[in-house]
Amino acid sequence: MSNATRPATIRPEEAAHFGKLAADWWDPKGSSAMLHRLNPVRLGFVRAAIDAHWQGDSHGVRPLAGRRALDVGCGAGLLCEPLARLGAEVTGVDAAAENIAAATAHAAGSRLAIDYRCGDLAELGLKDFDLVTALEVIEHVADKPAFVAALAGALAPGGLMVLSCPNRTPKSKLLMVEGAERLGLIPRGTHHWDDFATPDELRELLAMAGLKMGEPKGIGWSPLKGLHLSDDLALNYIVTASRA
Repeated sequence: MSNATRPATIRPEEAAHFGKLAADWWDPKGSSAMLHRLNPVRLGFVRAAIDAHWQGDSHGVRPLAGRRALDVGCGAGLLCEPLARLGAEVTGVDAAAENIAAATAHAAGSRLAIDYRCGDLAELGLKDFDLVTALEVIEHVADKPAFVAALAGALAPGGLMVLSCPNRTPKSKLLMVEGAERLGLIPRGTHHWDDFATPDELRELLAMAGLKMGEPKGIGWSPLKGLHLSDDLALNYIVTASRA
């Protein structure tokens, strides 16, 4: 399919919104504070998925050594840098040039060689990645089927994909949109509840792209535990996928 007829997945207004947050993306007390709290939970799931998929040593410090990883919607690199430290050759893609600039500068300061690209994944021609991640991204794209197809196109045979997304439930609307954004825990305008995908919808999108979804795990919140992996999918969930 030519670039002229390929469905665009980037929403310019979404790219602009997140680009404005780039300057303090790495500040754990800044506008991305919630992401900093969420990141260890997501990383725990990703690491367990890596170990299970490639049957690696769960105590090894570089389980991705010799493998290529692609993080789509990478922001300023909150996931890319840990993936690099796990041994991967990492590429990060984001729609906002400001985020790519912030990610590149932070990686240089951390002495990590990460290949950052700005643009639409479907137009970048990236292929054969062992690990493809898109965490809290699919709810922001313009064309979900085209986006998932582009993710699938970047995945190598035998590769692993990890996705996360807020679930479209009354609970997520109350806590993530009406609650967290009004209280300033998440920047206003970050979430559009109608664009959240349910696990069944995501499973169907993945199937259309030739991928099989694993068992989703919830990301819940409680006053005692904060954000944590849970069997409750009502707020947010994270899941693996691989070729069917």
